[in-house]
Amino acid sequence: MNAPVHAGLAATCLAVPLLLVGIGVNGAKAQLAANEASASSEPSVAIAAAADEGYCSADLKKVLRRVLQSCGLLSSGEVRGCQPLEAKSVATLAGSDFNALFLPLADRAGIIQFDKESAELDAGDLAMLDRTFADQRGASYFFVVSRSSPEGSEVYNRNLSQQRGEAVLSHLQATFKDADLNKEVGILWLGEEFAQLDQEFCSWQRSGSSEACQSQDLNRSAFVAWIDCRL
Repeated sequence: MNAPVHAGLAATCLAVPLLLVGIGVNGAKAQLAANEASASSEPSVAIAAAADEGYCSADLKKVLRRVLQSCGLLSSGEVRGCQPLEAKSVATLAGSDFNALFLPLADRAGIIQFDKESAELDAGDLAMLDRTFADQRGASYFFVVSRSSPEGSEVYNRNLSQQRGEAVLSHLQATFKDADLNKEVGILWLGEEFAQLDQEFCSWQRSGSSEACQSQDLNRSAFVAWIDCRL
């Protein structure tokens, strides 16, 4: 009489652990599936602990995301920056609307003014660039938007604005030795063809003299600023 009872108890004791193991495996599978679904919903560009500051409009986020994805910011070994014809498609805005995106950054951005037909950074340019870059305040991305004034041909001015953007990047690389620099600095080369600055920007901190603030002076330049937006 005891044998069937003992057999039943043994079967029950064996079934309970198997049931618990099955529940645990199913739970782990469900959690793994949930984690994978969450990961697949994240943006393709890695974003490191960015904050949403008050200036982070939908349009600014769109431009920032497109620069991250399209202008070589996260791709080591590739040409960095977007040229003027590409910049128009990256911005997807009229020039005046593109410039207006940055107006809320006036208190922390700078305009580095170059001499005519020059891409060399003088002492005043370097001081402004170093001061602006050092004032990170926890931001994630440093924007460099280089321009040229309309004197000369479009091709010449495209190349000149590229040289100005690259001069800024080269100085940052040589001076700050920042291991994350290639994931932080994004460059747009605008030449003379897109988003020319008007005299509204004369009130911004600039490296040029107070007298040198005509439109052509402002556009021999590179706009620089830290931007922190959650994408």
